[in-house]
Amino acid sequence: MAQTEKKPSGAQTAIEWVESLVFATALLILVFIFLFRAVTVSGTSMIPTLYGGDKIIVQGVGYQPCRGDVIVVDGYINYGEPIVKRIIGVGGDEVDINFETATVTVNGEALNEPYLGTPTQRRGDVEFPLTVPEGMVFVLGDNRQASLDSRYTDVGFIDSRDILGKVFFRVLPFSSIGAIR
Repeated sequence: MAQTEKKPSGAQTAIEWVESLVFATALLILVFIFLFRAVTVSGTSMIPTLYGGDKIIVQGVGYQPCRGDVIVVDGYINYGEPIVKRIIGVGGDEVDINFETATVTVNGEALNEPYLGTPTQRRGDVEFPLTVPEGMVFVLGDNRQASLDSRYTDVGFIDSRDILGKVFFRVLPFSSIGAIR
């Protein structure tokens, strides 16, 4: 005699779908808690790279700060909310800004900054040249005329431990979706 297979009931199928959905949702939440974060850009300091209201994805696990990276810094009391800036110098780098020629140099080499919205002509209250302490980074916004960044003692050097991660992708608005460099 041949055995007949039982088909799952509608209730069993529904339960399996719910279990799969719960598992997928939990997995997605864990990925976004431990690997990626979604952040909304606030302000105009990163124009033209990023605009206020842009939704970005930040990768933080195992991130090591590198010159040129666009990062999100944790919003602890000094800043009030997360800030988005570009790393110009890392520990041990000498950073200098010539405000007359709008030239930023790191370790004596002028930076090629095609991402700039405005040239670096606005002075802060920090004296240049300066050396970035180990474990810290020096950051600037891409819209240098409208950016509160490491040129000002209100921000100063950023402790690497306060970096949430590197911005790598913009998800909104859909017209600008894509990788961030």
